[in-house]
Amino acid sequence: MTTSEPIIRLAAKGDGVTPSGRHVAGTVLGDMVDEGGVITPGEHHITPACRHFETCGGCQLQHADDTMLAEFVRDRVANAARGQGLEPAELLPVHLSPPHSRRRAGLHALRTAKGAVLGYREGGSHRVVDLAECPVLHPALTALIVPLRGFVAAHGPKGMVGIDLTLADQGVEANLANFPLEGLGPTEAALDFAREHALARLTIDQGYGPETLWEPEPVTVTLAGVPVSLPPGAFLQATQDAESRMAADAAEWLGDARLVADLFAGLGTFAFALRQGRKVLAVEAERAAHLACKAAGAQSGGTVLALHRDLFRSPLQPDELNRFDAVLLDPPRAGARAQVAEIAASTLARVVYVSCNPSSWARDAATLTEAGFRLTKLRPVGQFRWSTHVELVSLFER
Repeated sequence: MTTSEPIIRLAAKGDGVTPSGRHVAGTVLGDMVDEGGVITPGEHHITPACRHFETCGGCQLQHADDTMLAEFVRDRVANAARGQGLEPAELLPVHLSPPHSRRRAGLHALRTAKGAVLGYREGGSHRVVDLAECPVLHPALTALIVPLRGFVAAHGPKGMVGIDLTLADQGVEANLANFPLEGLGPTEAALDFAREHALARLTIDQGYGPETLWEPEPVTVTLAGVPVSLPPGAFLQATQDAESRMAADAAEWLGDARLVADLFAGLGTFAFALRQGRKVLAVEAERAAHLACKAAGAQSGGTVLALHRDLFRSPLQPDELNRFDAVLLDPPRAGARAQVAEIAASTLARVVYVSCNPSSWARDAATLTEAGFRLTKLRPVGQFRWSTHVELVSLFER
């Protein structure tokens, strides 16, 4: 007689785990798995939305319904906090980005004897999944998959090509990497492609960084109502809805703070959302993003001021931090160990910490709590729908 085990939790990589410790890919809580690996779906197991699921490396959880997705995102964040002995005073509802909402994508393409393949890489492989659909991407990005495949087939070089797409105010920005344009013909073809498909900008990276080939008008992205210049390759939150949710939380939680420092500010995603009734210092190391934020700040009333500074090498010191009523930080995945140590040594009483890595966030959070901060609010965010990548926004007070 074959015995079955239930799936009792999802591991960090999205695979289900049984009471005996077996890890079974493609399962969710409530599923049953027998000794031979046959899965009997439970109530939260649904039909994946995409034909490429299980081959494409972009999604790991399309077989989970929204209830299970939210639980996975919540548990990843809450467990990271508990791993450092932290329990939030208030664990807020999970925000899940809906399908067809991702406004940036990194794709790969390869010219072949029969044409070209274009899509994401397979999980654990360099092979490219030739996309026929993508329920994650914004329709404006999806609409370019077939035309871009044709362009690569006609004009692509030998070897893998990187294609980065970003939805800006004026339309889609496309950057083609490892894509030399040799001669007048391919260059004219690229310009014709950009014109025909109404690209906001086309940049080509031939090994020396993105070079703009087509940009009918300056490309911008609107952040909290402020148009900000969008440099090629600049960081942008993956979905508008998650950006708005996190920015709204930050603005509410900072309450009566009138002078705020936005650290690792990028283009000013949070700085501009916080500017109503406040003055915000936006600190950023990447020069193009800093200059874009600085220009937009000057044109939007002067309540957002920009400072060019590498916070990894030269974090704001306690005497500098003490001038502010509160601080917001949104560091890269590695976290902000050095800057958080200086915040802990300051007299600041309120910190909003946005993170795309629960592990590094939890490490930094432990440093803050050791210095007397309390984790008062925590919201898990599933911005990268159906993937195991989770984010969060949190409030620390003392």
